[in-house]
Amino acid sequence: MKHAWATALAGALLASVSAASPQSQSPPAAPNQLAFDVASIKPNNSGGQADSNFPLGPGNVYTPTGGYFNATDYPLATYLFFAYKVKGNQQQYLLPQLPPWATSDRYDIQARAKGNPTKDQMREMMRALLSGRFKLAVHYETREVPVLAWVLAKPGQLGPRLRPHPNDAACSTAAPSGATPLIAGGFPAPCGGIYNLPASAPGAVRVGARNVTIAFMADSMSTGVDRPMLDKTGLTGTFDFILELIDRPQAGGNPPADAAAGPDLEEAIREQLGVKLERQKGPVEVLVVDHLERPTAN
Repeated sequence: MKHAWATALAGALLASVSAASPQSQSPPAAPNQLAFDVASIKPNNSGGQADSNFPLGPGNVYTPTGGYFNATDYPLATYLFFAYKVKGNQQQYLLPQLPPWATSDRYDIQARAKGNPTKDQMREMMRALLSGRFKLAVHYETREVPVLAWVLAKPGQLGPRLRPHPNDAACSTAAPSGATPLIAGGFPAPCGGIYNLPASAPGAVRVGARNVTIAFMADSMSTGVDRPMLDKTGLTGTFDFILELIDRPQAGGNPPADAAAGPDLEEAIREQLGVKLERQKGPVEVLVVDHLERPTAN
């Protein structure tokens, strides 16, 4: 496999910052559906840096915000990914369904809810907001498609950089404010999401996580790969891992001239995690967009 995998994955490792306060009433939600009390959606044509006051990725990384949501300069696709926990193996089926403006036009969303909702509750509120303002309607389908199945290279044996998560390990899901702190062994200190880590050589890419399932790892690493990855290892529970590879450009397939020699994604997963990728067919849950419009005014 030759791809700019790390470039694609980096788009899912979203940073967090803070900003100003929201305005405008949020549209009514369906009965029993959580919704923001107030919300504002504004087009952003600044060409600036996209930011959010907490990570918008599919993991559990989240610092409670007191019900305040603030994100600037993101396309609708990113908000949709956040709302529906869309992971790497689902993006390739969802993106072709979206109109061009849903990935090119940028929007600022500011909203507030009572209390101190969890990340999943904020997701539910975002679903209500997208339904009300963008007239978004979706449903799920399970499709049998070509996949890369994660299978243990040696039954019952993990790779040197994959370990079961210790039950008694401290494990905060709060997003770090700066560089990701590390613990013994070079693993990221925060849990629940995949983090970029300092690489050991020029041209190399290193990522890691703690307290995540194998399915979450496979889903997340599907970003930028031509087939979705599915967990078929049979492993249960949660794990810590570190993965380092040389990221090949998608077109030429060769690393920079000054880059260190090293494994590509498939080799790194096999050598470091003890998992081989088998080309199979398997079931993938696909989010299907039934209706979508540009947003209504605040």
